[in-house]
Amino acid sequence: MLPKELLAKIRRIQIHTSHVANDVFSGHYHSTFKGQGMEFEEVREYMPGDDVRSIDWNVTARQGKPFIKRFREERELTVMLLVDVSASQAFGTNEQLKRELVAEVGATLAFSATTNNDKVGLILFSDQIEAHVKPAKGTRHVLRVILELLTHEPAGQGTNIAAALEHLNRVVRRRAVVFIISDFEDADYERQLRIAKRRHNVIPVSIRDPREMELPNVRFVELVDNETGQRIMVDTSSAAFREAYRRQAAQRDEARQKMFQRLDAKAIELMTGKSFVEPLTRFFRAVERKG
Repeated sequence: MLPKELLAKIRRIQIHTSHVANDVFSGHYHSTFKGQGMEFEEVREYMPGDDVRSIDWNVTARQGKPFIKRFREERELTVMLLVDVSASQAFGTNEQLKRELVAEVGATLAFSATTNNDKVGLILFSDQIEAHVKPAKGTRHVLRVILELLTHEPAGQGTNIAAALEHLNRVVRRRAVVFIISDFEDADYERQLRIAKRRHNVIPVSIRDPREMELPNVRFVELVDNETGQRIMVDTSSAAFREAYRRQAAQRDEARQKMFQRLDAKAIELMTGKSFVEPLTRFFRAVERKG
């Protein structure tokens, strides 16, 4: 049996994220992510205004009057959440840990999928594959996904995005919409990301914290790398150190963004302590405009 506090937390996330999915993203999601193709529905008599390119010439010849073929979109999709649960996700300085933001975003995307009768699956990874929930439909399944996002205790500390993408390509054979939710504190995964993009619609969701980008002047601070355990004492009263820290963070972000641009992977940038609704809405609208 789950503890009452955990049940209450799941319930809060369910109420909030299902509301966002239903009221804010429902139309955007449906318009943005198309089905796998068009499925034949029926042949009917031609009516003024119908597209002449839809005329079924064989039936037309047999009947002696024009008939058209009608198709409907094969709507069902598979949505995969590829979620980073490495030790760096336990960081947060803006009233929210990165892993808490990850859980909210993942839950919202899962509810958006199930609202549109799509399947949703989950792969958790660190420097190894931590868990794999096969795609399925329904609210009960989404609640299982949320439970995994909230309670999974990773065995690994580091981040291996390349291995996670290789696993995805092995186990998900049918084309899927794949959200990679991570802080992308890793290197050497461009090749695997390129391969995954050929097979799937891959969308990077970058999770950041303001203190990863810039440090305040609070004098001496001990910085800890959660993934390696390395500790270093720094003097944040040094303007030169703060500027070097900011510049290095900006360079890492710029390199990642250039890689995404090379691969034509439109990324969603999210920050702890800030609403994720507007960035996701902007993403959906941009993809809709692009067509």
